[in-house]
Amino acid sequence: MLVDSHCHLDCLDLAPFDNSFEKMLDSTRSAGVEHMLCVSIDLESYPAMLALVEGQPDISISVGVHPNDKDREEPTPEQLVELAKHPKNVAIGETGLDYFRSEGDLEWQRDRFRNHIAAARMCDKPLIIHTRAAREDTIRIMQEEGARSVGGVMHCFTENWEMARQALDLGFYISFSGIITFNSAADLREVAKKVPQDRILIETDSPFLAPVPLRGKSNLPAYVAHVADKVADIRGVDRERIEEITKENFYRLFFN
Repeated sequence: MLVDSHCHLDCLDLAPFDNSFEKMLDSTRSAGVEHMLCVSIDLESYPAMLALVEGQPDISISVGVHPNDKDREEPTPEQLVELAKHPKNVAIGETGLDYFRSEGDLEWQRDRFRNHIAAARMCDKPLIIHTRAAREDTIRIMQEEGARSVGGVMHCFTENWEMARQALDLGFYISFSGIITFNSAADLREVAKKVPQDRILIETDSPFLAPVPLRGKSNLPAYVAHVADKVADIRGVDRERIEEITKENFYRLFFN
């Protein structure tokens, strides 16, 4: 069975499922997905996201504010800790740094990242970290703020082996998305060969980044199977072995 370790279920296009969230879930479960982690991107949409998945035992959630959304409500560590008390909540994030899509003075982004790490330490929950074009600052802040004490995952990883190694040294997992199936992702596939098997996760980041052969379409949690297939091919093992490894890693990280 598969686990989608990072998706945004409240953002999915449900038109192919007669606009029914339940039908989408039935289809996902039929595809062999046994658990999904629905990841928060802002506090404004958090209540609706929680309400959407409240009655679903195979869906967990996180709470956090995405690094690109400057004009969102700015969370304090105390706010995040309070929201993280919900029994479905297993993580803080997604948080991190993104210098690719943001410009100008980005100290606000770094401050937000520090607040999320502080919250994770306060409630002893792992972090879900987004990083793009900010390798040095991401690792530096993780080190300075003690992210090692809670660990977490570098989600939708697209960086080089050196950054992956530094994150692994801090106790973090590396999660691969549909990007690993893209023709342009040769360097990322090299990273996937080197990551220890007890630190690998897979995800869709749906509705974004649909994998080959579905690239260009709206992504769905069921498509995590294509990510599993590619990681299995890269590492020279059976798909079933990747399912077993990534499921075990997911539950160890988020439910221990």
